[in-house]
Amino acid sequence: MLGQQLEPRAFAPNPVGAHFVLGSMIHTEGDVLMDASSPIEDFKVNLNVYAAGYGQTFALGDRVASIAVVAPYADGRASGKLNGEPRSVSRSGPGNLTLRVTASLLPGSALDPASFARHTPDRTLGASLVIMAPTGEYFKDKLINIGTNRWAFKPELGAARQFGKWGVDGSIGAWFFTVNDDYFGGFRRKQDPIGAVQGHVSYTFRPRLWLAADFTWYTGGQTHIDGVSQGDRQDNSRAGLALSVPVSSRQSVKLSWSTGTSTRIGGDFDALSLTWQYLWFN
Repeated sequence: MLGQQLEPRAFAPNPVGAHFVLGSMIHTEGDVLMDASSPIEDFKVNLNVYAAGYGQTFALGDRVASIAVVAPYADGRASGKLNGEPRSVSRSGPGNLTLRVTASLLPGSALDPASFARHTPDRTLGASLVIMAPTGEYFKDKLINIGTNRWAFKPELGAARQFGKWGVDGSIGAWFFTVNDDYFGGFRRKQDPIGAVQGHVSYTFRPRLWLAADFTWYTGGQTHIDGVSQGDRQDNSRAGLALSVPVSSRQSVKLSWSTGTSTRIGGDFDALSLTWQYLWFN
C-alpha cells in the first residue's frame, strides 16, 4: 500500500519555528488483485488505521527544513479463498513507525513567521527522506500481518508553484526495502523498489481553506520468496480529492478520499481519511 499514498502540498512552503500535532483516522476497503497462479482468490481487506504525529520546521543554514514522526495503530479484517476454501482473519495492533525529514533546495527559504506572512514564497523545490521502521505487530507464523518486519526508505524530490489562488505541486520518488528474513514458513522475502510519481492541482478559497485534486502512478515492487519471483509487479494508478478547512486560528481538519483508477496487481482500494492538526509557533 506504500505506493498508493497521495499527499497534496507535501512540499508547500512553511516558516521556521512551526510546530504541529495531528491525529488521523483512515478507513480503507477493497480488493487485493493477485497473480493468476496464486492459490488465494477473492482477497478483500477492510482496514481502519488511527495515527498520531508530531512535527516541526527549523532552519538548516539559510534553508527551511522539517522533521515529523507518525505512530499508527491498525485494526482490520481480511477475507478470501485459499485453494477454494473460504478463510478470514482479523488483526489489530501497532503499525510501523514513520519518520519524514525534508529540506528546501532553495537558498533563502528559512523565513521567520513575520517575514513569511509579509512575503509567502510562490514556489518551492525540496527533497525528503521517509524512513519506516519495523515496529509494527508481526507474527512469523502468520501470512497476514500489520507489520512488515523490515525497514523501508523513500527518497523523494518535490516542487510546488502558486499561480494566484491556483497551485500545482508534484513529486517523484521510490520506496526501497530491506529483506524480511523471517517470512511466513521460514522463508526469506525480498521486494524490488516501488517507483512513484504524483501530481496535485489545488485551489485556495482563503488562507488554509483549499481543495485539491490528486493523482499518482506507481510501478515495481515485485516480490521474491527464497529467490523465486512471485510475478506480482505492480503498475497501478490512483486519483483522489482533499479538502482542508480551518476551524480556528491554530486548528484545521482535512478530509481526503481516493480510489484506484488502474490496478494490475496489488491493492485496489477506496480510502477515506480525516485528519485534525493543531499548529503553533515558538
